Amino acid sequence: MLVRIDQEKCCGAGHCVLAAPDVFDQREEDGIVVLLDARPPAELHQAVQDAAAVCPAAAIRLDQAPAQTPEQA
Repeated sequence: MLVRIDQEKCCGAGHCVLAAPDVFDQREEDGIVVLLDARPPAELHQAVQDAAAVCPAAAIRLDQAPAQTPEQA
């Protein structure tokens, strides 16, 4: 999974941080989303999907990242 955010769309609601705090944070000055991990581990995928689903601004996009080969890791 590859997580992408659009800070221009973000309204600072913070639902993403509540759903997946290991992947998302917010800037202190304005609450805009900060991406902590663009390629979260598999055990966080459901939480990230939940975060994207509840984002009121649709500022989170999830892409299926191709599997890495051992040489790429």
